Amino acid sequence: MRPLPAVLIALALVASAVALGVVAVAPREGPTPPAPAPRMSEPGAVAPAPPGAPARPSGLSLADAIKELDLIRPVRTKLAEDFTVPAPAGGTFRLSEQRGKVIMVNFWATWCPPCLEEMPAMERLYRRHRDAGFTLIAVSVDTDAKKVAPFLHAHRLTFPVGLDTGMDLANAYAVRALPSSFMVARDGTLAALAIGPRHWDSAAAHALVEGMVR
Repeated sequence: MRPLPAVLIALALVASAVALGVVAVAPREGPTPPAPAPRMSEPGAVAPAPPGAPARPSGLSLADAIKELDLIRPVRTKLAEDFTVPAPAGGTFRLSEQRGKVIMVNFWATWCPPCLEEMPAMERLYRRHRDAGFTLIAVSVDTDAKKVAPFLHAHRLTFPVGLDTGMDLANAYAVRALPSSFMVARDGTLAALAIGPRHWDSAAAHALVEGMVR
């Protein structure tokens, strides 16, 4: 998969950085001080649901959900680049093995406040839709992989997590800011991109997943 056009990425980064407080991916010499995390509470946010609870109808169409979440759609149809990443507790996650599901590929780091701010909502989205054909992989770009497992345990996060300590995968996906999330359709094509945090437990987020898994 070729990276998104440079002009599109540049415009998206500027807009998202201003509106959402994203953290630029720093050179490997060391991260720049992260920006303050935006508050993710908003009217109409979906309350946490027990694991396996059925999703409530949102009333939004897929197109409306994409617009409300301010997602970037690719200018042409393309397959999301396949990858295999190691998991903190052992084993691996391979994107192509999830073909047939809707997949969110999220890039984050433990030192990125906006990333951490959106993760509880990601957990709720995952638990709500995982039995309906949805999964996600949160790819950590921390250079010290030992920091990841304790963080996941402390925050009780159960969604799949991968390690990208050398940022090889992040570079392949042209990630220039954290968090960045790529939505992959059931046929393996890249459907949408979010640069910066989103309200992943909002009505629009649920409508996005519901529309994509149909």
